[in-house]
Amino acid sequence: MEKRKMYILSGIIIVLAAVALILYASTSAHAASLSAYDNAIVPPSILSALHVSESVSSQVGIGSAGNFPARKNASILLADGKPEVLYIGAEYCPYCATERWPMIVALMRFGNFTGLRLMTSSSSDAFPSTPTFTFYNSTYSSNYVTFVSVETTTNKLVNGTYPTLQTPNNSQGKVFSTFDVPTQNCPNGGCIPFISYANRSVQIGVNYDPTLLQNMNWSQIARSLSNSSSAQAQGIVGSANLITAEICSIDNNTPSSVCSQPYVAAIQKEI
Repeated sequence: MEKRKMYILSGIIIVLAAVALILYASTSAHAASLSAYDNAIVPPSILSALHVSESVSSQVGIGSAGNFPARKNASILLADGKPEVLYIGAEYCPYCATERWPMIVALMRFGNFTGLRLMTSSSSDAFPSTPTFTFYNSTYSSNYVTFVSVETTTNKLVNGTYPTLQTPNNSQGKVFSTFDVPTQNCPNGGCIPFISYANRSVQIGVNYDPTLLQNMNWSQIARSLSNSSSAQAQGIVGSANLITAEICSIDNNTPSSVCSQPYVAAIQKEI
């Protein structure tokens, strides 16, 4: 009887090890298939899906978004005569990868991107190979806000470090060092993603669950945004609505077609 138990136990261990190996291989293959698209131009179908309808946005409201921007007692920062939204992140960063989705959804309500490319976060960090985008070498045009992005490093290790892409200039570095201070979620300060809304408020870190993007590709995530009850829409669209409300609060609530939406006013009251 004892031998039989040993055989059964050994069989279970072998099966579990085989399942773990299959799952690992599947995850690795998925990550490799995604990273093959790094730096590819974003397909029109995905860009189109990021223009989330007002109907879906209204149904989602704030969704599952959290980590509200912290108010700052500082003069409003202008660039080219418009409020400046400053983003500092890195291509390797899984939290930056997560946050770019709602940032793009929100910013496209105020203007347009050109040159956006597909990207994955680091394959060896938390939430490996998260499908995302890169702001590096992209441009953004808007009549309402100026968006400035700094992608500090690439997503692939070379000799143990991520090569530098961009370095904040003196003005950007001053904003970062002034406002990216130690918090409960960032005990040593200097965390990314970092977003300054014209120095009137600052967001450090991601504001929805990064696990929502795991084991998905760009098209699957983009398609999920049309379903207001999907977990991805609740996180991404809810966060985009939060970012939208924040931008409206620094640009005199313009354009009215965006900032007069009831969900924007409701979020502004909440934050």
